[in-house]
Amino acid sequence: MGVIVDLNPAAPQNFGDRSMRYGHDLHHRPMFGDEALAALLDAYPRDQLGVFTMGEDPEAWRTWRAGAADGLSGAALLAAAKAGRLWLNLRHIEQHIPAYRELGDEMFAAVDQRVGGHTFKRDVGLLISSPKAQCFYHLDIPLVALWQLRGRKRIYVYPVAAPYARDEDIERIALRETDEQFAFQTEWDAGAEAFDLEAGDMVTWPQNAPHRVVNGDSLNVSLSLEFMTPAADRRARRAISNGFLRRSLGLKPTLAVANPLIDPGKVVLSRAVGRLRRHKAYADLCPVSFKLDPAAPGALLPL
Repeated sequence: MGVIVDLNPAAPQNFGDRSMRYGHDLHHRPMFGDEALAALLDAYPRDQLGVFTMGEDPEAWRTWRAGAADGLSGAALLAAAKAGRLWLNLRHIEQHIPAYRELGDEMFAAVDQRVGGHTFKRDVGLLISSPKAQCFYHLDIPLVALWQLRGRKRIYVYPVAAPYARDEDIERIALRETDEQFAFQTEWDAGAEAFDLEAGDMVTWPQNAPHRVVNGDSLNVSLSLEFMTPAADRRARRAISNGFLRRSLGLKPTLAVANPLIDPGKVVLSRAVGRLRRHKAYADLCPVSFKLDPAAPGALLPL
């Protein structure tokens, strides 16, 4: 088995165009065992660690709360993830841990072969999450590939169309006016693709496709690759420009159709908008409201 295994070699490679399931061999590597993960949590900058908890209702997305893990060792933090209802997010781990920089290079080399070019704006994120935890309905601006390493989870992927994701929803996120999460209705599950992932599975989905994740009954460990291709970057810049034009001039531009005559101007406009607009900090969108109790794995203390 290789880093990425095409489960249907006859199918076209459609990173960013449609949802695709692949296989991989990363889950066999010792770097994802308990001892290695505890050491990793000790080595990763604690002030960069995303610590989150959430409610059980998939529509109650505002129960997603940020917390702090001060005073906990890596082993204690891993024990808290096993015992509690937590979602730990180690963003840009390749920038902090040399072994993950090498791993990221290996993974992106395999992805590059499938997108037919060089990916950029890369982010390797490690996700460690509790049994039964969930990640609420949201969408990402970059392309994403999710690699399951331990545990089981179900991911629901929804169409990039109303009512699941309107142009205005994508624009707000591209402009960083809001977090990636937004309102969801469980009845939308009827229109979703559902993927049950186990260790050794990897899945990608269309750019900007809303999705949500529900863990099985054991600790989950996953890797999330976020990246851009030239086409994906142009779409992201089109969303930024469209959002600006909608707010400033009252226009109603569409994201779905690329226009080779207009898009170069939108790329230039998006760069100007990026320099002029003041983005909301994530700490303002999701302020820290709890800390983990060092004396009781998984227990939360209010701030």
